[in-house]
Amino acid sequence: MNAPSLVSHRASAINGSGIRRVFDLGAKLKDPINLSIGQPDFPVPDSIKNAAVKAILSDQNGYTPTRGIKPLLDGIAAHLRSDIGWEVQGESAAADMLVTSGTSGGLVLASMAILNPGDEIIVPDPWFVLYPHLAELCNAKAVICDTYPDFRLTAAKVAPLITEKTKAVILCSPGNPSGVVATPAECAELLALCRSRGVLLISDEIYDEFTFQESMTDRAVGDSSRLRCPSPARNQGSHENCLLIRGFGKSYGVTGWRLGYAAGPKWLVAEMVKLQQYLYVCAPTPLQHGAAAALHEDLSPMVADYQRRRDMVVSRLGRFTEVAFPGGAFYAFVKVPERLGLTASQFFEKAYEANVLIVPGKTFSNRDTHFRLSFATKPDKLNQGLDVLCRLLAGE
Repeated sequence: MNAPSLVSHRASAINGSGIRRVFDLGAKLKDPINLSIGQPDFPVPDSIKNAAVKAILSDQNGYTPTRGIKPLLDGIAAHLRSDIGWEVQGESAAADMLVTSGTSGGLVLASMAILNPGDEIIVPDPWFVLYPHLAELCNAKAVICDTYPDFRLTAAKVAPLITEKTKAVILCSPGNPSGVVATPAECAELLALCRSRGVLLISDEIYDEFTFQESMTDRAVGDSSRLRCPSPARNQGSHENCLLIRGFGKSYGVTGWRLGYAAGPKWLVAEMVKLQQYLYVCAPTPLQHGAAAALHEDLSPMVADYQRRRDMVVSRLGRFTEVAFPGGAFYAFVKVPERLGLTASQFFEKAYEANVLIVPGKTFSNRDTHFRLSFATKPDKLNQGLDVLCRLLAGE
């Protein structure tokens, strides 16, 4: 059997994740300083773990309805109602929702629901590693929008790229790999552009809970005392052409649970539910119970701690090079100074030799000029890694 001849064009067009490659390389190092993986380092709150354990021990281990368990759906509906003003429950609800197998699962379902061969989807450069491959999985085309040097996906940058084949635009804010947060005005303008051109706006907000104080400029609909992450979904009528993708893994430290949710136009969610019946069946049952408990947790102490780490990263590395200001998430996208004469991949090798793991920018981009650093690691390790990176950026 000629195995290579059996491999589909879809599979052969996709390379392995550059982040996972770094992860594998790190396994070869002794006690590496790992600044590569976006894995929160705080312990999962006991209430979340206990709820999942209780579900397992009480034999809630079978299938759930495709959309998810009622306690979790009720919790998400209440959160969206207070946070962005969307009604996502009941016959008269303007939007709809479902629980997904991670935010990636939601993105895959949405892409399969809207993309035909030859269709186009606009994604930012730099991108989260899945975005370009969403098109390849559907035999569609990813149209790349260059957002350098400020890493902002604006209506002005997107408008020239929209054609009659464009089905969707993906916005990621807070961004991965940059941590940049879109402003309320940028969100509104991008939504208005998509609405005027009949294009779906997919707002990937997996890091919405990790938005730092200076970027939290929108007040929650149901709580005037609390500032929240800017989102195109906060604009009137947004449910008609905005699909909101959010998750639990990054916010609550349960990345391995693979839980997220999607909310948006009822016609689109209906198609996603239909596809989920065959692709994922349902999200993991006991873990949905844990996620329902997560919605009652206060994350502000963890977010404040990460903001202090962000400040330290920007302050120290900013003495040697350009660092896009991360208004959220837990990444910094750092430019390799031209005076060093190195690509980001070559800089990665030097850091690797010094026992520090980062991710070269070409993993997320058509360019190889920056590297991504994750500050979701213990402060002592972060400080050690910054010592090494500062020395390398200084050319020592």
